[in-house]
Amino acid sequence: MSFKLIAFDIDGVIFKDVNFWLELHKKFRTLEQGKILTEKYLHTNYKRLVEEVVEKLWKGKDAKPYYELINSLEYLPGVKEVFNYIKSKGLITALISASSIDVARRIQKDFGVDHLFANELIIKDGKVSGEFLWPIAEGCEKKAQIIRDLCKDLNISPKEAIYIGDSWKDIEAFKEVGLSIAFNSNSEELKKVATHIVESNNLSEVIKYLPA
Repeated sequence: MSFKLIAFDIDGVIFKDVNFWLELHKKFRTLEQGKILTEKYLHTNYKRLVEEVVEKLWKGKDAKPYYELINSLEYLPGVKEVFNYIKSKGLITALISASSIDVARRIQKDFGVDHLFANELIIKDGKVSGEFLWPIAEGCEKKAQIIRDLCKDLNISPKEAIYIGDSWKDIEAFKEVGLSIAFNSNSEELKKVATHIVESNNLSEVIKYLPA
């Protein structure tokens, strides 16, 4: 099987293991309420979570801490080497993450990623507008659907795609693709469905499992 596309999760795969939205709660000083709401609604009612957090807790807040957080995220070791390698192989690249689209845009700017899929906090006039676009929501089946749709658009089979993720929210995506790598993961469920497992926080360790 020849591979045409490689897709990555972001938090814990490209950047050091942070949950971007919980980190943003810290920046906005809404962490305690944020934790309660996330626990209550993340896996049961994502729309309600967005309403309670973005439309109520965060609306009107200065966006400066949001951009500061994006710029403060640290790349994991080996990220540059991996992007150099996959570019040399002519693979199409994608980011599919429940993180922020602005985080994905930073990676795109630094490494020339082709396709971005992430959630979007809308900023207007330097403030959080209260609007939120969530094509990925918390991940799971949404990630799998993005892979199916992207492969259809590219006129390739999902089995010609590679996906690298680290959490149980990547399980459905792993089931879609031809090659999956569980990277530095604490999820035994994810490891069970992965083609390969990398127990390291250096992303370049995945290169040995990529097309030669």
